[in-house]
Amino acid sequence: MNQIVATIGVAMALLAGAASAQSPSDDPPSRPVVDSPELAALGPHQVGVRTLKLVDAGAVDLVAPRSDRVLEIDLWYPAVHGRGAKPATYTGSLPAELPGAPATFSVPGIAVREARADGGHYPLVIVSHGRSNATAALSWLGENLASKGYVVAVIRHADRPRGEPLEFPEILLRRPLDIAFVARSLQASLAHEGLIDAERTALIGYSMGGYGVLIDAGAALDPQGGPCKYVPGGALLPYASGGALQPSTLVPHVKAVVAISPWGGAFGTWSRSALAAITAPLLLIAGDRDHTVDYATGARAFFDEATSATRYLLTFRGAGHAIGFDPAPPSMRGSTWYMSWFEDPVWRKDRIIAINLHMITAFLDRYVKGDETRAAYLDGLVPDSNAGSWQAPAGTPFDARSPGGAGITLWKGFQRDYAEGLELLHRDADASGTAH
Repeated sequence: MNQIVATIGVAMALLAGAASAQSPSDDPPSRPVVDSPELAALGPHQVGVRTLKLVDAGAVDLVAPRSDRVLEIDLWYPAVHGRGAKPATYTGSLPAELPGAPATFSVPGIAVREARADGGHYPLVIVSHGRSNATAALSWLGENLASKGYVVAVIRHADRPRGEPLEFPEILLRRPLDIAFVARSLQASLAHEGLIDAERTALIGYSMGGYGVLIDAGAALDPQGGPCKYVPGGALLPYASGGALQPSTLVPHVKAVVAISPWGGAFGTWSRSALAAITAPLLLIAGDRDHTVDYATGARAFFDEATSATRYLLTFRGAGHAIGFDPAPPSMRGSTWYMSWFEDPVWRKDRIIAINLHMITAFLDRYVKGDETRAAYLDGLVPDSNAGSWQAPAGTPFDARSPGGAGITLWKGFQRDYAEGLELLHRDADASGTAH
């Protein structure tokens, strides 16, 4: 009997060890899990990372109106790893529930810091994070896209601490200005370096970053809207519709825009026609239970109003706002407050990341790189993923992914039983009527 108990104990320990080794907190979030859809997989390139510092001289600011604004940028890029190179570990901090002090966390990566760039001429992706966020929590996106032949610049916006009176007004003012400044600066400097093709640029924003990238893609602020009224001294008005400085928020050569859980709808940020000024293809990603920015007046309304863009809306049914971060690191799993920065109450986070990577890869490859083979992963899909089916031939492995095509409605690239709880709407530019 004791021997049986001991054997069971050893087996349980081995299973626990295996589960622990496969925990999202133990593996780089950019490396998808086994049930991921096809295009989430890492690409063929090794990845490097470095941190740049840019100075926006004489930047407009709510405290010191014409001071130099220093911004750091985490840059992920295709690279060549030297012998014995060790992957980076990223660190960041996030605000505590007031009046607590910020908590730090770390995330394992696949990139090697300061690795030599591999000499390509890649598209540039500018990424803007949300309010009080840390770029370390977006390593899933930066590393994965870099492995697929993109140069990904994630801006550290250096938001003021929460609770300061000017914290939120400054975010409203600076998000679109920071994005435009960083995009223009890197389009020049990295093109000169030979690392990017500046004429193939994409913008990605999460939450307040989504607000920023929509403005920089062409959606001019309503002068009578919430942000313009909320920012003191009328500081945002010159950048709103009709303002003398509004063109300075536009980023040149934008080929595609991705807005994840974008902020702004419930705040009266744009007039109903403002989103129609966006002409670059647009991918909106949101949860329909987002209590932070509101789904109905946010991503869902933006999809309807961006009539000049070919656009898509990917909805995670039942998900909330926390669909843009890495899985919660161990140091952030001790309280619901910290967990809620990273984890959704309903969806597995590694599944959210995998689906996001699959869809974002298909979207950027098609509209930034011009790879029309990716259209099959986006167009003509049944809107309700639950309705998809695939009568796979006998002998098809259980984990095989849908090949798409005639008679197959299971979303291309997804495994059987693993395309559940999603909706994808698509409309072409200038189309009207029911989405398809």
